[in-house]
Amino acid sequence: MDAIETIVGRVSPGQLVDPAPTEAQLEQILRAASRAPDHGRLRPWRFVVIEGEARLRLGELMAQSLRRRDPVAPAGRLDAERKKALRAPLIVIVAAVVQPSPNVPEIEQIVAAGAAAQNLLLAAHALGFGGFWRTGAVAYDAEVKRALGFAPADAIVGIMYLGTIGMPGKPVAAEPAPVTRRW
Repeated sequence: MDAIETIVGRVSPGQLVDPAPTEAQLEQILRAASRAPDHGRLRPWRFVVIEGEARLRLGELMAQSLRRRDPVAPAGRLDAERKKALRAPLIVIVAAVVQPSPNVPEIEQIVAAGAAAQNLLLAAHALGFGGFWRTGAVAYDAEVKRALGFAPADAIVGIMYLGTIGMPGKPVAAEPAPVTRRW
């Protein structure tokens, strides 16, 4: 697939199903993600791969996070939160582990992890898979971060859902790129 076609043609699918990328395909996807722009070559991104039964544990972690934010959340809402982890056969958590650097500010490291997340989606698309990017309050929860192996100061920049497209997403209208001003 041509690079421009990959970028322009990628949309978030309406539904993801099995099969997920194979181990070899996942390795390709993560290698592509790791080629994100990276000022200072700090490689601030980290990936946590969640699949199979581990998705149930993630779902429970998401429900516990909701319970901390809303102690009176009804059972149906907690169950819906648990089911989010079953949206796809494979989930990759992308986080920025910011490192002290006199030359590379924190924002650049977080943006680099975001670029890695985008590369991940594009690589999955190029291999014929679908993917979508979510965050939400769970991404900012210190207990969730700890359970996933991150420090409270680390930034979860994306919960990336990957799999085979079960229902295509809505195509994005072709619009001209917004130019605010030319100098």
